[in-house]
Amino acid sequence: MIRWRTGARRGRVAVAVAVAAAAAAAVLGAAGPGAAAAQTAGPAGCSGRLAKSVRFATGELRVYKNRQYACAVTVAKAPGVRRPMAVTLQPRGGRAVADTGRFTHRAGPVTVHALNRCVRVTGSVSGRGGATGWVLC
Repeated sequence: MIRWRTGARRGRVAVAVAVAAAAAAAVLGAAGPGAAAAQTAGPAGCSGRLAKSVRFATGELRVYKNRQYACAVTVAKAPGVRRPMAVTLQPRGGRAVADTGRFTHRAGPVTVHALNRCVRVTGSVSGRGGATGWVLC
């Protein structure tokens, strides 16, 4: 017979309960009603809330923000054919991060550390594009 100290048993039970709760959340897809919206807020690679959206003739530029990071993607209005797309994200006082190339659906995501900093975002699809100016200040 194995005897556990009471404190050790409580710790093991707490870990088992936490693991069971995490498994249940994974099966259900979210920890609660608000968590589902937070998890699906952005396209693959961007977490956080949608902070700014700029529409233009051939697509849309989306900027997401969480506590420490800003993330941006350019999404084509009519996905399908490969065409030139770009997204650039620059924190104030820092270097710009870009994703350019020929894509079918979106350019990005690009992420920068933006705790207490403004960011400037530009995006384009097939030569037509939009920009935000300095946002998230």
